[in-house]
Amino acid sequence: MADSKVMAVPLPELIKIADPVRRRLIGTPHEIPPGDEVSIKFLIESLLPTSFGVHEGRNLEETRKFFLCCLILASAEGEESPHLYWIPKELSLAARSALRELSGCLNFAGDREFMCALMPLLLPSLKSVIKESGVDLEAEDVVASSARMPVIHAIVSAHQFRWLVTQVGFPYLGELCPLVIPCALTALDHWSPEVKAPGMVTFIHLAKNVNSTELAWYDEPILDACCRNVASNDLLWGRVVEMSVILLTHIQRGNPRSPWYGQIFGEMLAHLERHPMNKDRRVSWLHHIDPVLNTMGLFLLVHFRRIFPLFFEWLHANDDETLILVLDRIYTIAKVTWPRKSPFILRLADELIPVFKVASTRKEREAIRNRIIQIFLLLRSCHAQQFEATWNKHRDNPDLAQLSSSMSG
Repeated sequence: MADSKVMAVPLPELIKIADPVRRRLIGTPHEIPPGDEVSIKFLIESLLPTSFGVHEGRNLEETRKFFLCCLILASAEGEESPHLYWIPKELSLAARSALRELSGCLNFAGDREFMCALMPLLLPSLKSVIKESGVDLEAEDVVASSARMPVIHAIVSAHQFRWLVTQVGFPYLGELCPLVIPCALTALDHWSPEVKAPGMVTFIHLAKNVNSTELAWYDEPILDACCRNVASNDLLWGRVVEMSVILLTHIQRGNPRSPWYGQIFGEMLAHLERHPMNKDRRVSWLHHIDPVLNTMGLFLLVHFRRIFPLFFEWLHANDDETLILVLDRIYTIAKVTWPRKSPFILRLADELIPVFKVASTRKEREAIRNRIIQIFLLLRSCHAQQFEATWNKHRDNPDLAQLSSSMSG
């Protein structure tokens, strides 16, 4: 990691590099959204370098501020946040160009080395801003527990943090975990969904670019944060599920006996039970949960009383996406638990027969029917005698000719 003094750019050079950003920023219109206490444009302008006084300490502080300015602008690209969407792509690109110039001016070998050097310089202050706008749940009185800074500062800091960390990949990100993880946890602990979301994106990036042993040092606080964030609002649910699945399977790896599997999986089921007809929630969960199902294996049996009532309800959902996903997850569960008998597994035949019949009215009829056939073949190989007793009731139904042909083949 670079010495902070090495990160100081001479002020005349810094002002020259910042000039294209300054000019584009001045020409960019911005209106403060209703309810906001702070103008983001004013905040960004305050981070641009000025020429008042020149000394070594000031060079470093002005450079650090301009780094933060560029991070705000660069992080805005592709974001739909009402606080950042007004920043045009050209301004984001100008900020990225300025960062590349700063990297060359400071003699870094490349962008990755430069971004790694920025983290120890910037992450502590970003974490501090996020924390100060949160609510201290351990404080003894209301005044002490209240936020000490407008939340907009935390939202901006969370996006700066997310963008900076996601610029570094494997294997270089691992050694920065002691800096990155505490900041990411602080974002997840915040009350605002707009602060939590960048923290979740950061953790997903970490899980994909850091060894499990490097994350394992922080397994308890990370997985506890996943568990506590399961009950998030609709806007965050997809990210919560993706983050929790990838972190759980990455940190605990192939250890289905870990209590974290049962705890996080149970929290997700409880939340789905409260919102069974919420399409976005069920689709996100069904889309991401397969790695957990494969790892838990026979340990899923203790959850059957909660899983299958949801599945049986979703089999009759109006959208093909839900139906195809739930059929895929049923196949996975039947496959990894097949040595054990269960009334829910055997009941599947009766539940799937009407779904197969009405599949002719669906756009994805072939995909649906092929998946049901796969499940039936698997059930027959697992529980031949019990399955045949159920199948004999439907064998001669003319609406099931395709299924009968596949079963007899």
